[in-house]
Amino acid sequence: MKPLEVTMTYDLICPWCWIAEHRLAEALDEAGVTGNVSVRFVPFELNPSMPAGGMDRKAYRSAKFGSWARSQALDAHVAEAGRAAGLVFDHARIARTPNTRLAHRLVWFAQQRGSAVALVDALFAAYFRDGRDIGDADVLVETAAGAGLPGDAVRAFLASGEGLDAVVALEAQAVREGVASVPSTRIGLSVVSGAQPAAVFRDALIAAQHAGDRAA
Repeated sequence: MKPLEVTMTYDLICPWCWIAEHRLAEALDEAGVTGNVSVRFVPFELNPSMPAGGMDRKAYRSAKFGSWARSQALDAHVAEAGRAAGLVFDHARIARTPNTRLAHRLVWFAQQRGSAVALVDALFAAYFRDGRDIGDADVLVETAAGAGLPGDAVRAFLASGEGLDAVVALEAQAVREGVASVPSTRIGLSVVSGAQPAAVFRDALIAAQHAGDRAA
């Protein structure tokens, strides 16, 4: 039987994307379809004009949201939602807001070799929990190795230009298809917008599986 296709359009500096990724994983277990689902990640850059080396997070967020106090209030809200989902957000450890294109290339690389689920989760944790700069190649190599990818191959890939055109094309395609915010998760023919409760993902998975069974 052909696996059910699930695609999550995401950015690695989007906290709600980590929560959605976690809730999707929970829903896959609850729906009992984990072994017959293909989960792929589609890149989306929330800050496409971000300098390659990223920016000081306090300066960037203060400018974006009008004040550091407003940014901290938003961080507290997402950290509370994360705790409810079993995730740890430690925003105080994050010094820089990174450019995520290199990390998106790494996820593309992992998906050419198979699944990137473990890598994406590790990258989210590295940034939001551990405060690491996921725009830095050394951090990406270390994180990828921890997720089971060969470090030497990852380092060589990141030093090349491979995958750049593919990432840019995927981002453009997502915009053409109407994605304006992330996370956006396509499950079969339906789309789940935002970090919905696991039950919403579960119901969409079950409905898509039943539709596939009827079409088979």
